[in-house]
Amino acid sequence: MAELRPLLIATSNAGKLREVRAILQGLPVILESLDDHSPHPEPVEDGATFEENAERKAVHYARLTGCWTLADDSGLIVDALGGAPGVHSARYAGQHGNSAANNAKLVKALRGVPDSQRTARFYCAAALADPTRILCTTSGIWEGRIVDQAAGDHGFGYDPHFFVPDQGVTSAQMAPELKNRLSHRFRALARMRQECQALLAV
Repeated sequence: MAELRPLLIATSNAGKLREVRAILQGLPVILESLDDHSPHPEPVEDGATFEENAERKAVHYARLTGCWTLADDSGLIVDALGGAPGVHSARYAGQHGNSAANNAKLVKALRGVPDSQRTARFYCAAALADPTRILCTTSGIWEGRIVDQAAGDHGFGYDPHFFVPDQGVTSAQMAPELKNRLSHRFRALARMRQECQALLAV
């Protein structure tokens, strides 16, 4: 039996890691996270698009670890805010990863905007790289709208304010199993899973 290839998921975010592992389970690889490796400097994510940031992150960690590396960049695009927070979603309020501050700024920015104009979408770009090149890039979109009142204990980031009309709940109110069948990350990674299967079969 061939030795399984390590596949590094370039994140230490526990919530994201759970989602990615659930979507990719069953691939003939050993799924690792950044916590399984010695600390490395973080990449500079200053790309103009989600795809650029995902690719930079994937190549960065692939070169440092020697592993095939899967990285994603995702964020929230709000129509009434001209597409903001966009690629700046994680640091919308200034401090990277401060979800409470990011959500507070989002709600404030949308003050007075009627429900019909609060359309938004989560966007995810995923990139797979080896130490020399990008192997493939995929993407996924999840449509919804922004609500002022946070609801739900699941998920992370903007999930408590992202209302999914066809489900009647926020993404943070969904069971993880349901979210993993609907989300932008699922859609990007489901396509990535197919790409990985083809690459691993070569």
